[in-house]
Amino acid sequence: MHATNAKSILSSNNGINIYRGCSHGCIYCDSRSLCYNMTHEFEDIEVKQNAPQLLEKALKSKRRKCMIGTGSMSDPYMHIEESLQLTKQCLEVIEHYGFGVTVLTKSTRILRDLDILERIHKKARCIVQMTLTTYDDALSKILEPNVSTTKERIEALKIFKQHGIPTVVWLCPVLPFINDTKENITQILEACKEAQVDAILCFGMGVTLREGNREYFYEALDQHFPGLKEIYQKKYGLSYELRSPHHEELMESCRSFCKHHQILFGTDEVFQFLHEFPVQIEQLSLF
Repeated sequence: MHATNAKSILSSNNGINIYRGCSHGCIYCDSRSLCYNMTHEFEDIEVKQNAPQLLEKALKSKRRKCMIGTGSMSDPYMHIEESLQLTKQCLEVIEHYGFGVTVLTKSTRILRDLDILERIHKKARCIVQMTLTTYDDALSKILEPNVSTTKERIEALKIFKQHGIPTVVWLCPVLPFINDTKENITQILEACKEAQVDAILCFGMGVTLREGNREYFYEALDQHFPGLKEIYQKKYGLSYELRSPHHEELMESCRSFCKHHQILFGTDEVFQFLHEFPVQIEQLSLF
């Protein structure tokens, strides 16, 4: 890893990324794509060491309260967070200034900050999001080698729900010919029901590949699934979006399951849920 002093931390859509790069090793990670103009090796994580100070400056001058999001480009609870605790410090800033937060992660390290997240939710709003791709932990260790197991993530979701914190599952990506089975999706859905998640976000049954992450993904296929790369190349070429042959069937299963169990499903609806800030809190901040 290497440290840097960033010029800004809060994006125009109120997102923060404290780290750049990741140690989780997910074979499908879009953040490896060359379009993001990363000037260092992906595993040589860039640490924005002044992130808490920049965030405090931004929130102090922000007139309207809102939800602050983190985890879209790099996991805020990767391994180095254990010692650096920059995510924790940023959460403390968010709590201090009365903003809400949405956190997306694949790590149960987030449980370390349960007390802070609970306080944020009592003052404003907090939503914990976990990515689940593969119910089979053995397969998950191939696709996402350095993250918490699927079972551990599910247990974490249950804990947050027990503490009254809303939860969302990102059901993506679903890799064609690997985890795009009815059995896998059904098991994940049942786990979501058991954990009483509020919403499931799914962009479709498939994966996106572009220059940078495509090459890394195909190297992993050669290593773990010999012959599958050639099937991908023949079927999808250089397409950005690679839809599973079972896309329609699996999406209908998800829609039907979520409707029956009153779980929010659909990108527009779920993103609205994630960005909603309590009206009464916002009104109080104006006076």
